[in-house]
Amino acid sequence: MNKLFFRLLVMLMSLSLIGIILVQVYWFNTSFRNNDEQFKFHVKQVLGNVAQKLEQHELYSFYNKINKKIDSAGVVPKEEDLMEFYYVQKNPKTNQTIVYSNNVKSKQYNISLPSFDKKFDSNKFKSFSSSRLTEVYNNNSIDNSAVNQSLVPDVKSVKVGSLGILDKFIFEISNKDILSAMPLEDRVSNDELDKLIRKELEEYGVKTKFEFGILSNGIVTKIKSDNFVYDKAITYSIPVFTDNEGNEKYKLYVSFPHKKKFLLSQLVSITILSIIFTLIIIIAYTSALNQLIRQRQISEIKNDFINNMTHEFKTPIATINLALDAIRNPKIIEDKDKVFKYLEMIRDENKRMHAQVENVLRISKLEKKELNIIKESSDIEEVINDAIEHVNLILEDREGSISTHFGAIRKIVLLNDVHFTNVIVNILENAIKYTPDIPKIEIYTENIKDMVLIKIKDNGVGMSKVAQKRIFEKFYREHTGDIHNVKGHGLGLAYVKRIVDDHNGQIYVESEKGKGSTFIIKLPLIN
Repeated sequence: MNKLFFRLLVMLMSLSLIGIILVQVYWFNTSFRNNDEQFKFHVKQVLGNVAQKLEQHELYSFYNKINKKIDSAGVVPKEEDLMEFYYVQKNPKTNQTIVYSNNVKSKQYNISLPSFDKKFDSNKFKSFSSSRLTEVYNNNSIDNSAVNQSLVPDVKSVKVGSLGILDKFIFEISNKDILSAMPLEDRVSNDELDKLIRKELEEYGVKTKFEFGILSNGIVTKIKSDNFVYDKAITYSIPVFTDNEGNEKYKLYVSFPHKKKFLLSQLVSITILSIIFTLIIIIAYTSALNQLIRQRQISEIKNDFINNMTHEFKTPIATINLALDAIRNPKIIEDKDKVFKYLEMIRDENKRMHAQVENVLRISKLEKKELNIIKESSDIEEVINDAIEHVNLILEDREGSISTHFGAIRKIVLLNDVHFTNVIVNILENAIKYTPDIPKIEIYTENIKDMVLIKIKDNGVGMSKVAQKRIFEKFYREHTGDIHNVKGHGLGLAYVKRIVDDHNGQIYVESEKGKGSTFIIKLPLIN
């Protein structure tokens, strides 16, 4: 049930983390698309303003030319009536009569143009104005036929105004017709168009590099920026300089080479924050998951350690109790040989338990940096031989053998004899314990650069890849369930690793299941 809950918890946490990342990706894509749409909207508005201002500029220039010509000529315009509106309304109740008239007049300017003297006598310019007269007659008995008589109105209102809309209409049509016959280069310059586009883009907050070009019926004209290249993905267009019939001969194209970079720059700050927070969540999740897995492994190791420790202490404790009971027996206590035999058993079992406790204490002191290790220059091969002496009795009991192949020429290292002897003894004892058949151990030494290499090879059961990675962890033993055919608590190799590390050395294992193991130790030589 615990395993199922753990897997379910890991799965839910993983799905949540994946969901957060997918939401972040979706948000980024959506924001990027929204920015793209907003960019497109602003650019369309800019292009519309540019096209409108180009036409307005041309129209105002045309107005100015004509007005300057009229002002410089100084002629009195000739007035003509173009249209007259006349209306009379009488109120029978109040006897009030309203007379309204509206005259549309044109002013004609005959201006001589020297360049056209041979063909035309003058150029004709006309402007239009209206004169509106409203007269009110109170309590006078007049009829429609008497309106033209010399009567004085009670109320009189005169309004005179220019009909600029007619002027504008005529000038705009004329201007477009005239300009459509002119070359494009005479109507607008590259600098003028660049300044106009730049100003409009800045007003809309589009501050990125742009290129422009005007195409005539799909062909690029001389009005273009130096690096203009049409690219559908980054180019926007609008018709310019349309004629009176609405024909679109010219089109203005504006492209943005760094469009994507500009859009991303608007998201960069919030995106960086999002990435940082996502990474924090991933790191926290990974750390939490690692801790959960680690705690499960520690729990399994702890249970295995307790089972093994209980089993190993149970036997010597039982042996000691039996020996004590035997000694208390009146028949045995009189037999000195048997008493000494049982006392020897008690002493051996006590030493065995004491050795295990010492291993635990050694590891604890190493972790707390409290174990004082004094190093002296020593011959590594002598240390190995001492270690072999320590395990000879155990080896003889198993009818095993150790063969040495000392090939190292330089073999003086700085080490602590006692602790390093224990290192070799621990490895040799493991080699004997984990060999179900007759143990055959080989020890090699050799020099590699400024190091001495020690190889201890056995013909034991070997170990899995997983065990090789974790064999030097405290309390770790390859899981064997409730089988206790091999004694130990996973402390020996943890002690070995810490001692080798303290000597600035390295230790690792090469092994294959069923084919034995080789422990390799590297130690720095004394120069």
